[in-house]
Amino acid sequence: MLVKLLEPLNIPDEMVEKLAAPIKEKGHEFVYYNTKTTDKNELIKRSKDADVIMIANNPYPKEAIEQNENLKYINVAFTGVDHVELEEDAKEKVLLSNASGYANTAVAELAVGLTIDVFRKITEGDSDTRKAEDFSGAFQGRQIKGKTVGFIGTGKIGVETAELFKAFGADLIAYNGSSENAHALVLGMEYMDLDDMLEQADIVTLHVPATKDTNHLLGAEEFKKMKESAVLINCARGPVVDNDALADALNNGEIAGAGIDVYDMEPPIPGDYKLLNAKNTVLTPHVGFLTDEAMKLRAEIAFDNTIKYLEGKPQNLID
Repeated sequence: MLVKLLEPLNIPDEMVEKLAAPIKEKGHEFVYYNTKTTDKNELIKRSKDADVIMIANNPYPKEAIEQNENLKYINVAFTGVDHVELEEDAKEKVLLSNASGYANTAVAELAVGLTIDVFRKITEGDSDTRKAEDFSGAFQGRQIKGKTVGFIGTGKIGVETAELFKAFGADLIAYNGSSENAHALVLGMEYMDLDDMLEQADIVTLHVPATKDTNHLLGAEEFKKMKESAVLINCARGPVVDNDALADALNNGEIAGAGIDVYDMEPPIPGDYKLLNAKNTVLTPHVGFLTDEAMKLRAEIAFDNTIKYLEGKPQNLID
């Protein structure tokens, strides 16, 4: 079979070759493109004749799938797969997998980091301190200890995030829109309906995928139910939040702050995107998954997925 990796995985090329060696040893061909592209025609060209396509978080157009009659398997080195335009009728022919689990720790740590930054205004303080004699004065912040953290999503990433907040001395509550997690219960997580959770939480953190059910799960009405002192942290997926409504809620003082890593599109973000000019926000360019350690683990999972598929034992499949 012909296996093609269409984009870099943020690891050295030598590591890619090492991980790909078992594919070649089994008699298969491996092609690696070590430059990233979002050009549709280039992605179609790169995909030509491949039986197995490996990508990361690069949008993968339906045309690249439809114009490759050999395609049998798309291996996504990422947790979310909503950037792959695999039509329902094509799922009978083409298998789809992900690399879930590689960034659990990375995302959890960023969620807590954003919370601390919003509470203590670290980014703003850095900027103010660099003003030298024009320094405007210190900001009095808040602590996580004793606060109530509300979780939307208590899967593996949500629970690892909960462990960190628990270590800071926070109380844990969660929206019961999905099944209760046994480990979360051990941590002392209390499940409740969404309105109650929003009303009680000092910090609301999101850990759910982008689906039809979660699209704009939080919007103008939900922000009105939150405490004026509450902050929102989103290291999950952009469309889960109505970010225009979030910007309005921040600017109107309905909530106190937000730490956001994901948006309605991948950065660069248009200059007129309302959240860019919202008050009391810390914005990062979708880097929750992006650490040295996570990239290494991601690559190992992705190549293992490919090898298992070639052995007739596909794993980490997405329905």
